Amino acid sequence: MDATDPTGALRRIQEVVTAARAGAGDREQVLAALSGLRLLREELASWEPELITAARAAGASWVALAPALGVASRQAAERRYLRLQPSHTGEKTGEARVDAERDRRAGDRAVADWARRNSAILRQLAGRVSALDGLGPAAQESADRLGAALGDDDPATLLPPLAAARPHLTGALAEQLGEISAHTDQLRRDAAGNRRSRE
Repeated sequence: MDATDPTGALRRIQEVVTAARAGAGDREQVLAALSGLRLLREELASWEPELITAARAAGASWVALAPALGVASRQAAERRYLRLQPSHTGEKTGEARVDAERDRRAGDRAVADWARRNSAILRQLAGRVSALDGLGPAAQESADRLGAALGDDDPATLLPPLAAARPHLTGALAEQLGEISAHTDQLRRDAAGNRRSRE
């Protein structure tokens, strides 16, 4: 099958099916049609996650996608998408990808909640790091990102640039950032464990 011409491939397969129904199917043509059908099915299956991604980028909600995907709920639509996605984190099965995404979201929520409760501390640390003088280029880049993140309403946006700045710092400031990184990592693990224990 020519992957660039799925319409032509489908037409050729349909001709073989029509001939087979009429009892005029040639063995080689039927085998070629079966092979072409498998390739066509794989090609079409690869389009689905691309189209879902495009729909989401265009603003479609999971609720709107559910009927288009033939599923009953937004959760089922998202689950289908996650199952179809290739793994970037080593999960072998679609269910493992669904679990990993849910763990990630639970961890993100826990960390964001903690960041909001500790906003003053995070903003103070970010201000101290971004105000440091005599930094090397990499450290200055991290400090500049922190300065920009200080303008965001969500204190959780401070966490990635704080973590990126830590290797460039020494002393008590680096130690404080290390403690924050360790704490947020633990929050993520706890949130994933709690989510799984509730299921």
